[in-house]
Amino acid sequence: MRSALGWVTQVLAWSVILLVAGVLALAVVVPRVSGSTPYTVMTGSMRPDFPPGTLVVVKPVATDDIRAGDVITYQRESGRSTVVTHRVTAIGNRLDGEKVFTTRGDANGAADPAPVREVQVRGRLWYAVPYLGYVNNVLTGRQRQTAVLVVSGALVGYAVFMFVGAVRDRRRKRRPADEAEVRPLVPEVRVPVSGAATTGSAPPLPAGGVLVGLLLLIVLLDLLRPSPPGASS
Repeated sequence: MRSALGWVTQVLAWSVILLVAGVLALAVVVPRVSGSTPYTVMTGSMRPDFPPGTLVVVKPVATDDIRAGDVITYQRESGRSTVVTHRVTAIGNRLDGEKVFTTRGDANGAADPAPVREVQVRGRLWYAVPYLGYVNNVLTGRQRQTAVLVVSGALVGYAVFMFVGAVRDRRRKRRPADEAEVRPLVPEVRVPVSGAATTGSAPPLPAGGVLVGLLLLIVLLDLLRPSPPGASS
């Protein structure tokens, strides 16, 4: 019973670790290493595909690669921090040859009032994750860095605990063989003790090393981020 409980605890613990690492990877690592920017959808203008709270990761692209039907994030006014994430419905050119984009929210009945100039475009939608934007939007600035450090520290501590447990289990498994070599003529009968955790060994050490490396990478990349992610309407 104790052994089964130990395995259930390990499964739950590693499930939480993988979930947290996946969330941090989607919100921090992948955008950072790819040069993309995460935003949080704050309004319902892009329902049903991108409801409020959706994390949208926007990747910079050449404006010549943008096509009608693409979802882009653009500055509401050039040089301002407020951005909008809407779908391109038409592409045209001004008299001076500059390309402009007509955009509209999927849930809106009309196009946006002003065409979007090339200089306003921040990038094209790369991927989106529902509900993750709420977490991404709450943990900004110092709170975001503190949360990443706390979670990463806890997971690294757990990985170290599992490492020590694995070393201890391996030493225990070697002791009967060593004693048999010293006293080969004395038979020894070992009776399993009820409730002993004979099968609840720790996960392989390489997996723990990879996890620690991933967590440290997450911390480093998040601390190097020059500015917190923004919100998109």
